[in-house]
Amino acid sequence: MVHDLELISVGKTYPDGTVAVSDFDLKVEKGEFVAFLGPSGCGKSTTLRMIAGFEDITNGEVMMMGRNVTHVPPEKRPTSMIFQNYALFPHMSVRENVAFGLDVKGMPKAERDTKVDRILDMFDLEQFADRKADKLSGGQRQRIALARGLVVEPEILLLDEPLGALDANLRRIIQNELKLLQRELGITFIFVTHAQSEALGLSDRVVVMSNGVVEQISPPRELYRRPKTPFVADFIGSNTVFEGSPKGAAGNGFGRIETLFGLIEGVGQGNETLAVVPAEAFRITPLDTPGEVRIEGTLSERQLVGAVGHLKVRLSDSREVAIEVSADRPDVRALTLGAPVTLGIDPAAITLIHA
Repeated sequence: MVHDLELISVGKTYPDGTVAVSDFDLKVEKGEFVAFLGPSGCGKSTTLRMIAGFEDITNGEVMMMGRNVTHVPPEKRPTSMIFQNYALFPHMSVRENVAFGLDVKGMPKAERDTKVDRILDMFDLEQFADRKADKLSGGQRQRIALARGLVVEPEILLLDEPLGALDANLRRIIQNELKLLQRELGITFIFVTHAQSEALGLSDRVVVMSNGVVEQISPPRELYRRPKTPFVADFIGSNTVFEGSPKGAAGNGFGRIETLFGLIEGVGQGNETLAVVPAEAFRITPLDTPGEVRIEGTLSERQLVGAVGHLKVRLSDSREVAIEVSADRPDVRALTLGAPVTLGIDPAAITLIHA
């Protein structure tokens, strides 16, 4: 099968010996929306620049549509890149900015103007076509950057934190527009972000990176519910991690570990040493269900925000675990700080991983 993009053991090491990216492997299908997620300095933007051809790779290969483009210059790759600062030319009009990539390709004027008019109409920018780009709002400049990136009809659109400069409300609006646009056009998107909500809400798959290494590649729901490494468990969502010693398989895909709080069952093979529990998996009022994990503690914090109750419960080892429950429940509203609490956890919501 030919993929739109394939990275084969791609790595980047700088002359001083710093490893920015280590042996990155990835296969991206046509029309897929893939997000690179991780903290600053994890290597996600460096990887994007290597895909674009703006950064030389130290080892490995970059394949696009079955063709090796490792040493192909950026302008000859079937990609277009959008930057966080938009990189618009302030002295040019909106129309001139959008047409720039087509001019670089030497496209005849009549064909160029037709394509530019069509993309300006798609992004509702016709009324601003003759204005200077720096006279428009952040949201309008973002649309100009997207229009300029898409007018050259790339096979792959690369986006390097394109929403980072927008305020929260505008960011949400553009997020929705971006996903709808990607579905409509069917273009492969590679999207770099440090915002979990963007990665989990927009993408088909998420690549989580840490210190130049790929920690996990999964669909958003799987990534959230089934972290595979301690870094992902700590970075994604709000999880509590219990340490213990392996106690073998419990059957039906469950494993067991012995912890300070007793035996914990969860999804695993039985040779793992960590149990990961999402904040929303805890139950304040446990069910009388065989196999349910129960842990005792005291309520140390309670915040009711809209329909969600954000609680913290202090356990016997003095750690505080984060819990999310419905704020409308009478038993939650009746809790007082310092009150004893019994927590219940369905083993199916627990993921066992290796340290």
